[in-house]
Amino acid sequence: MASGSSKISIREWAAIISIAATAFVFNTSEFMPIGLLVDISADFGVNEATGGVLITAYAWAVCILSVPLMVATSRFGFRSLLLAVVAVFGVGQLCSALAPGYWSLMGARLIVACAHAIFWSIAPSIAARVVSVEHRSVALSAIVTGSAVAQILGLPLGRVIGLALGWRMSFASIAAVTAVVLVVLLIAVPKMSAGEPFKVGQLPDLVKNPVLLSLFVCTAVMATAYYTGYSYVEPFLQQVGGLPDDAITSSLMTFGVAGIIGSFLFARFYVGQRRRFWYVRVALAGVALALALMFAAALAGEAAVLAVFVLWGICGTTFNVAFQSEILRFAPPQGAAVATAIFSGIFNLGIGSGSAVGGAVSTSLGMGAVCFAGALIGVVGVAIACVFLIPAMRRTKPAEQQA
Repeated sequence: MASGSSKISIREWAAIISIAATAFVFNTSEFMPIGLLVDISADFGVNEATGGVLITAYAWAVCILSVPLMVATSRFGFRSLLLAVVAVFGVGQLCSALAPGYWSLMGARLIVACAHAIFWSIAPSIAARVVSVEHRSVALSAIVTGSAVAQILGLPLGRVIGLALGWRMSFASIAAVTAVVLVVLLIAVPKMSAGEPFKVGQLPDLVKNPVLLSLFVCTAVMATAYYTGYSYVEPFLQQVGGLPDDAITSSLMTFGVAGIIGSFLFARFYVGQRRRFWYVRVALAGVALALALMFAAALAGEAAVLAVFVLWGICGTTFNVAFQSEILRFAPPQGAAVATAIFSGIFNLGIGSGSAVGGAVSTSLGMGAVCFAGALIGVVGVAIACVFLIPAMRRTKPAEQQA
């Protein structure tokens, strides 16, 4: 960990920015099928619900693999592990671009999912370790900013490339960018050990922690709510709002801009007990409210959609990075990476569940009901946070105070 200082050094910024750039590439890839769902489904002759299984399977693979892969690789230094994971990720992108059929594309996406499972387990810990404790929120928000930029530039750009040259070129472009990112990481990220290998027998201690347990449950519910709507945002805006392709692309970019605003708000204001508690409440309630407003916004037109996307993007980003920050605050040092792996796995369980719920709702009740279903699930998540999570955060001492 960097020594305590009032400012972040250039060397530390280089490491943080390189990891944020990697997050940008990973999230661009993860969500790219959302922006290309219609074209991929049409190319392989399947309906949109079946095409959405690509999103579901990817997310559930990350959910299942995050903890086992993190435990298995916990003995390796973070830098070496990061470089290996990014290399595997690039191979998976190339395989996706060359996939001859639906199931081969599914297999290629699962290769990428394995890399994703490890990357999002170690990225927050790496970012937190290259700066001093007082700059941890800045480091974490930088990573989330990389994710948000993927929604501003990455996902829409992938969609533009896909519409112009075919969806395969979108994945090929990600493979090329990954090669560049790998070189940057090799130069910018310092060597660091992973510490003592994590043992499976230590898992119950993480789950017994009341804050971590509440965070995990709330994450599962809120991610399901979020992605019940977001997984089908392209066909939703087409079918319910009647928006043209360029309006959908600009809407997705606005969503990403809002995410960046949310990450900056987090870095600036997520301090102090009472402020943290209110941030969590407002962020979760904002996600549920945005989902509830989406149907009316789509009918009202592009301006209304953009307004709801701003609310959705800010609150979605804030709750994500806030939960990661609390995990690092309350998890024991030797279990931080695995606790983050559990969070990543559960978040992706929510992504897969949300995609599955959205697909079932769109098939049985119509595309217009998708966001209402997400809003109802979101209300449950808000209740869990208010009744269990925040009281647990009040009662429990952070890990560094227990040492």
